[in-house]
Amino acid sequence: MFRESLVAAACLSVLGSAAFAQEKMRISLQLPLTSHLGENLVLFEKEVEERTGGAIDVEIYDSATLYKDSEVPAAVGSGSIEAGVASLTRYVGDAPVVDIFYMPFLFNTEDKVRAAVAEGSPVREVLEEEIAKTGGQVLYWQAYGGAILLSQEEPIRQPADLEGKKVRVFGKTLGDFVSAAGGAPTLISGSEQYLAYQRGTVDVGMTGVSGVKSRKLWEVMDTITVTNHADIEFVVVVNTDWWAGLDPELQGHIQDAAKVAQDDVRDRMSQIEADAYAAAEENGMTIIELSDEELAAWQAVSQPVFDSYLEATGEAGQKIFDALGVNSGS
Repeated sequence: MFRESLVAAACLSVLGSAAFAQEKMRISLQLPLTSHLGENLVLFEKEVEERTGGAIDVEIYDSATLYKDSEVPAAVGSGSIEAGVASLTRYVGDAPVVDIFYMPFLFNTEDKVRAAVAEGSPVREVLEEEIAKTGGQVLYWQAYGGAILLSQEEPIRQPADLEGKKVRVFGKTLGDFVSAAGGAPTLISGSEQYLAYQRGTVDVGMTGVSGVKSRKLWEVMDTITVTNHADIEFVVVVNTDWWAGLDPELQGHIQDAAKVAQDDVRDRMSQIEADAYAAAEENGMTIIELSDEELAAWQAVSQPVFDSYLEATGEAGQKIFDALGVNSGS
């Protein structure tokens, strides 16, 4: 009887292991876990593992441990990793249309941003269709806030202040904006910008204010200029083949978890930015708010960026411009 009980227990153990076999979902992130995108992924991990009863084991590799942000689209698309977080602009090589969020001052209010990123919006649909052609598909969006400029000792108030200066950018269209203002754009990965500022590789920085806090950029820069000239969006992308191989029920649980995480970071973005500005000031940074006249000067030099975008994106770009009511010739 004892032997039969042991055999039965062993059978149940084997069956249980099969029933609860885990599927790994590794996610690459360029930022540290202490950043708001890192915290958001931790929330997503918790939601997924609870909703799937542990059937999906989420592993987060932060601080560019596995891949730099520029490498994420190819890594996910090829299946080298199941998922990754990337700035939208990292897809610009395959899908130039993604840089719509970097059109200067086009998304300069929260209402405009929310309308554009809403599920089912023309903007979001076009972008996700283009990204899907790379072998990865968007699971959810992560808000990162407005773009700002960083400098050391000399504040950046108007386009003339960029003339002759090297400026860190993280996308082609942002580079076009800097060029239109008279600066020299230099493409530098997010995980490498601290050293770039420290070593003087560039004179002026560009990032989101939350990145100033998470990366402690006040150690290498002392001034923030609040331009909000672009809206920075990240996307959590999953490999298409890996996703297709999941049980539909598991897909549904992951999508529900993604919705929770997506809404959470979007709803907290304003407070996240406010906290980051406060932290920057507490650590000695000067915050420069621009006047209406100064903002108008930046907008006045931006038209070539819109022209270049439309030339690069063609029909897809025009479709988005039409949806947004943008007159590309103005």
